[in-house]
Amino acid sequence: MTTKEDIATVARQLAALTQTVQEMAGQLKEVRERAESERERTDVQQERIDLAARELSDVSDRLQAAANALRESI
Repeated sequence: MTTKEDIATVARQLAALTQTVQEMAGQLKEVRERAESERERTDVQQERIDLAARELSDVSDRLQAAANALRESI
């Protein structure tokens, strides 16, 4: 191989490597975006769970108060 051929081979390899890195960067960006979307969805779900737990606690407190009032009236 001549020097020019060596340079051409290395240039092709570098071009292929550059393309691969760009593709991987795009894939990484997609993964990050999906992870962020999933994190946001998880946060919303956790907020809903927390709200439901508070509402359940309130209902439980009201039921307990009603049960106590019923016992006292008997």
